[in-house]
Amino acid sequence: MPEQTTGPRPTLEAVAARAGVSRATASRVVNGGAGVRAPLVEKVLRAVEELGYVPNHAARTLVTRRNGAVAVIIAEPEFRIFSDPFFEQQVRGISRELTAHDAQLVLLWVEGPGDHERIARYLGGGHVDGALAFSLHSDDALPTVIERARIPMVFGGRPAPGIDPTVPFVDCDNRGGAREAVRHLVGLGRRNIAHISGPADQTSAIDRIHGYRDVLLDADPALLGRGDFTEESGARAMAELLDRRPDVDGVFVANDLMASGALRTLRERGVRVPEDVAVVGFDDMASVVERTVPALTTVHQDIEGMGRLMVKLLMRLLDGTGAEIPASVITPTSLIRRASA
Repeated sequence: MPEQTTGPRPTLEAVAARAGVSRATASRVVNGGAGVRAPLVEKVLRAVEELGYVPNHAARTLVTRRNGAVAVIIAEPEFRIFSDPFFEQQVRGISRELTAHDAQLVLLWVEGPGDHERIARYLGGGHVDGALAFSLHSDDALPTVIERARIPMVFGGRPAPGIDPTVPFVDCDNRGGAREAVRHLVGLGRRNIAHISGPADQTSAIDRIHGYRDVLLDADPALLGRGDFTEESGARAMAELLDRRPDVDGVFVANDLMASGALRTLRERGVRVPEDVAVVGFDDMASVVERTVPALTTVHQDIEGMGRLMVKLLMRLLDGTGAEIPASVITPTSLIRRASA
């Protein structure tokens, strides 16, 4: 049990004296340094516990040149972050991996261009060791803002052309997953297969459109609907597709939230799924697919795992281990067949 005291909090010198080691040795143990023999490590840790010593963060920063914090920047407004389970899953993976590295997560989001200056000031103030940024848009100034702060960064999702190609990223095989979804619909005998895409300024949406067109080279442009990755946009796009092409018999939707909205529209219009229209989504988010009627066939991507990978790449940049610049990672996808197609 820590010693009870009402005096000044224990110092590193007191820990060293209790353990019978030098201050430098005690400092290396407390700050996670290497090169200390196991018996001495045990003595220092026992002294830390007995004295109730709490490391001084400012002093630790001077020794390690680390703040022990990472900025997680989501290029979306607050309402999207807290309503879309994709962000919840990705941040969960990031948080768990940061915890494993004894680092704190600092969450930042972008309500509009005016937030870029706020983020630039924060990053430039030396509060964090690095940054993870995802849900980027093609005209987003955020990558430049982070680059000016001169801190290591990793992107979630393939960045748009024009962004520094040396910055590593983690993404899933969006194009390949889309191809698999559309081939599944073709294999079911569907002939008029539509696509509800995500925003035109995000590479994930663009890659999924390309995957759709890889399989359906001569698809009628009237079969292409546009959404913004929200459930309401999926419902609206499905209604517009049915009005333009009432003969549609299959639809590949670029994410599960929009697919949920599309299913709602089909149900309201009295269209049977999958008998009249087969539906395939993308993401395989449990919180969405568990409530769809019928159960949603979708493309699985490991969202939480990609969050963990982003942290691992960033830690390699911070530690200087392995290659100076880690290679980007594209994770595989797989089709999960359920009742909707």
